[in-house]
Amino acid sequence: MQALAFRVTEMDWDNLRYFLELARAGTLVAAARRLGVDHTTVARRLQALEKQLGAPLFAREPGGHRLTEAGRRLQPQVEAMERAFRTLEQSAAPVAEEGLSGVVRVGATEGFGTVVLAPALAGFTREHPRLVVDLLALPRQVHLSRREADLVISLERPARGPVLASKLCDYSLHLYAARGYLAQHAPIHTRDDLRGHRFISYVDDLLFSRELQFLGELYRPDAFALRSSSVLAQHRAVQAGTGMGVLPAFVAEQDPLLQRVLPAQARFVRSFWMSMPAEARSVARMKALWDFLRSVAQSQQALLLPSPP
Repeated sequence: MQALAFRVTEMDWDNLRYFLELARAGTLVAAARRLGVDHTTVARRLQALEKQLGAPLFAREPGGHRLTEAGRRLQPQVEAMERAFRTLEQSAAPVAEEGLSGVVRVGATEGFGTVVLAPALAGFTREHPRLVVDLLALPRQVHLSRREADLVISLERPARGPVLASKLCDYSLHLYAARGYLAQHAPIHTRDDLRGHRFISYVDDLLFSRELQFLGELYRPDAFALRSSSVLAQHRAVQAGTGMGVLPAFVAEQDPLLQRVLPAQARFVRSFWMSMPAEARSVARMKALWDFLRSVAQSQQALLLPSPP
């Protein structure tokens, strides 16, 4: 082990960096995507490192690459080097006018990522042309623990791990229907008036968070017109007059074709949490993006938590 530690000091840092990304990602393709290179480059770097160390660091398996005993011994040493490098990078950061650079991958729920974050992040990258933001706006949970993203905005606070987590904002959801749909039905004044209506909702067994269970708190529908794992698909179905659905205000309030139903009773409040690896808090681009996203949430309060109609 001591010999291995001595030889690591002579290693090419780029080779070690590629090793670390592959250890975290598990596959050449995933590691290459995070590094912004071709998967053959990752394989070539790994081969060079294994040749220098004189030991295989991964076992090649059908599902990806699994660390060998030598690889498991090496990983904590390289992670320590990574932390030291980030500290040095931060202390020797380029002058302010050079701006931020590199790649940051942001994971978020589909609706919030598409409607709120995408236009804001587009403006942020215009101010920092050397920075690339990968936005994963998905109808599922993006996992920080699996290194799927560098910064994650989720509906639930991360439960454990060396993670920096903070509540980003609250947002409200309401029951909506198309104005044309409501014009064709009797007025709805109470929950009992919902009887006989068709609803748009999530597919129960595909819910990625218990925070998305809304209708049970209000009314158990007699029938569903459409169910989808996509909140944007649900929005379009409600807009088309297919039925009623619970939608985030930041999606539905901007649509003039929709109207709230039972506004005093059908209101739900949920929270977004923002998290990133604790070790990344000193990286300039991560800190800048963290602060920017917080400012976006604060500036969008009227959209996230609109006043009663």
